[in-house]
Amino acid sequence: MALARCSGVLGNPLSVDFWADADPFGGAVRALAERCPELTNVRVDWKETPAAHVFTADLPGVRKGDAKVEVVDGDVLVISGQRAKEEEEGGGKDERWHRVERSSGGFERRFRLPGGVRVDGVSASMEDGVLTVTVPKEEEAKKPQVKAVEIQGC
Repeated sequence: MALARCSGVLGNPLSVDFWADADPFGGAVRALAERCPELTNVRVDWKETPAAHVFTADLPGVRKGDAKVEVVDGDVLVISGQRAKEEEEGGGKDERWHRVERSSGGFERRFRLPGGVRVDGVSASMEDGVLTVTVPKEEEAKKPQVKAVEIQGC
């Protein structure tokens, strides 16, 4: 009886890329993600404070000019942009790429905003590859102050 070598679920633990053999689709998922970059979305945290909704997006490798923040139809926040791709074919004839894993291309995330926000006050800032978008809440109507008035006279 002949024995066939099985790489197992995790592949060869001595290989340079330990997880390379774990892709059951033979790299098809990575290839699809490269052709359809909108499938490889940006990670975004959304927190609510008493004054605003704050969205924080990790955009490593994205320049400020390549990111865009919009409010569509008054209630949908859209964070989109483009990651530049380093040319695989660029460089000299002596260069050879062994692996290209960093994602590139366009990305987009959409969030339906709750009621009670001021879309005219949306602000965004970017520092060290982290985009922060602040959507302020509408000020609550002030409760009328009641002041007791003493009645004077006989």
